[in-house]
Amino acid sequence: MNWRLASRLSVVTLAILVVVIVSIFTANRQANGVTASTSSTTSTSSQLQGTDLGGSPAPNFQLKDQNGKQISLAQFKGKPVVLTFLYTHCPDACPLTAEKLHASMVQLGSAAANVGVVAVSTDPVRDTAQAAQAFSKSHRMTDYWHYLIGSHQQLSPVWSSYRVYAQPVDAKKGTVMHSSAVFVIDKQGNERVFLGDDFTSDQLTADLKTLLQE
Repeated sequence: MNWRLASRLSVVTLAILVVVIVSIFTANRQANGVTASTSSTTSTSSQLQGTDLGGSPAPNFQLKDQNGKQISLAQFKGKPVVLTFLYTHCPDACPLTAEKLHASMVQLGSAAANVGVVAVSTDPVRDTAQAAQAFSKSHRMTDYWHYLIGSHQQLSPVWSSYRVYAQPVDAKKGTVMHSSAVFVIDKQGNERVFLGDDFTSDQLTADLKTLLQE
């Protein structure tokens, strides 16, 4: 009789222990879920999507665009700016980024005129004015962005300022290994969020609409 009672008590104790462990595990998972959700929201106040950059001033620079016009980042003060780094002979990521940028500009409609879009070359050798014009036309960005080009000496300080890696990997094919980067900058010229190569045009459009209203 005592043995049976002890056995039953052991079973009950084990069951209670299992319930406690499961409860603790579930609570931890929920807590982690809240943490992950919070970290993926870049700005609680503005609800921007992307990696929060803290609002530090975006480094200024000045280069010529595809039409030979001198362009500086500072000249866009008063407008949100999309800053990216591309090269015209890129076989995959860069054309996709250009298409997403075009889709976002179309989604903004007339408001796109109040947004600055700047693409900085990561290929000083092959990104000539002619190549930049052709790439812009191919991706329907001629009227939306400034594709900035220059020599390695002119471009490399800009790459460094934005922590962008750019290095040719195949001279014959003209391929360049570079960071996929889209920086979203606010009207005051402050870096707000960073978008990786998996960003969507909807995310970028939403961020720009938020910044246009600030």
